[in-house]
Amino acid sequence: MLFSSQPFLLLFLPLSLIAYFSVVDSHAARLVTLTIASLGFYTWWDPRFLPLLVMMILFTWLIVRWHERAARQWILTLGIATNLLVLGLFKYANFFAESVLHFVGIEHQPWSLILPLGVSFFTFQQVSYLVDRRRGDAPVYRLSEYAAYVSFFPQLIAGPIVRHNQLIGQFAASPRRAGMAEQFSRGLVLLTLGLIKKVFLADELAPIANDGFDLVAAGNAISLAESWLAASAYSLQLYFDFSAYSDMAIGLGAMFGLRLPVNFDTPYRALDIRSFWRRWHMTLSSFFRDYVYITLGGNRHGLWMAVATVIVTMLLCGLWHGAGWTFVAWGGLHGAAICVHRVWSRAPLRLPAPVAWLLTMTFVIVGWVLFRAENFSNAQTIVIAMFTPAEAGGPYPGWDDINYVFIGALFALLGPTNLGLSEKPNLLKRGVAVATACGLFLIVLRVGQGRGLEFIYFQF
Repeated sequence: MLFSSQPFLLLFLPLSLIAYFSVVDSHAARLVTLTIASLGFYTWWDPRFLPLLVMMILFTWLIVRWHERAARQWILTLGIATNLLVLGLFKYANFFAESVLHFVGIEHQPWSLILPLGVSFFTFQQVSYLVDRRRGDAPVYRLSEYAAYVSFFPQLIAGPIVRHNQLIGQFAASPRRAGMAEQFSRGLVLLTLGLIKKVFLADELAPIANDGFDLVAAGNAISLAESWLAASAYSLQLYFDFSAYSDMAIGLGAMFGLRLPVNFDTPYRALDIRSFWRRWHMTLSSFFRDYVYITLGGNRHGLWMAVATVIVTMLLCGLWHGAGWTFVAWGGLHGAAICVHRVWSRAPLRLPAPVAWLLTMTFVIVGWVLFRAENFSNAQTIVIAMFTPAEAGGPYPGWDDINYVFIGALFALLGPTNLGLSEKPNLLKRGVAVATACGLFLIVLRVGQGRGLEFIYFQF
């Protein structure tokens, strides 16, 4: 059930809100209602996924209770390893088996493993809780609180990666508190703006990007103009698609009286690669910083150890995104760029802001080619075409596609953010309510035409 679907907007969301606010005076009932609604939302996709989610929630909670009684650190280590093992089994078993067998000259017959939806996200949530508990930074929660936290449907499938101390403490706050009406309204506006971004920008850019990448996948040549159009369209599609999901998740959380962490902060305006990663998928970046980079030593052991740690961290970040060597290479590429920037920042020379931005965005867009391409050969073909003056490909891109990418770029580079718009003062005015209602009406009509696409990060 997509956020941008009629069943969600017309049935699931209204019924969930009615059920939640009908038990507004009972903390326990609110938690149960949230958990039931979230598990129902997850079951809608495929009932086969539900037992794993429920079992991993119960397992992790019981591990923490066991640790509370036995006070042995290895118990938490066992919990962390088991969560990662489950993620590795479903997401990486075929990848590692194929890689090893290919090395020894044996063809791997893929195992029939179905990747559970959202497993990369809810596994990281549970791992972060167990690591914090191991560090002495996390309490033992009641099962009702913990289950509601992990399964909370707005962030369950594709984030943001919410940590326990960012959400569980909010469950006790009564939705009757002062300012809740305004928070609900702002959440509804943010949900609507996210839907608009998804349906009218990301989904419209998708076929432009697909045309170029599919052209190369079919073994055809691609021109300089076509390659840049496809790469730029995908860069914008990925940003609008994922940031729209984050906007909707934050907006939905606000409608239930809960504040979720910000996940994007205009990343395509960054002037260097480190700034880009501070603005892009911020909850994932902070996860890898706090639980991988710092754990491996961070910058405590000199420059070259810090460089090695950054590379390892970003390789793992790339692997998290997908079970393929192109993702690993993409992560390593960004790790190398971060290290180069770290060394460069020690020099007295500074690039002019326009030049710094152009270099950063060129690197990011070229990197997205590797991220999107089916294999290294296809990525190489597109990247070479991007820097080859000769028009060796098919017909010149249509002006409609060029204009749409240009408009998308203007929104990404110059336009206001949805979160900023939703936080404007005087949001409870009648005109805003009418505009929001009209926006939702248009979206419902649009997705009713079958135009809605799954979110890109559902694949990861």
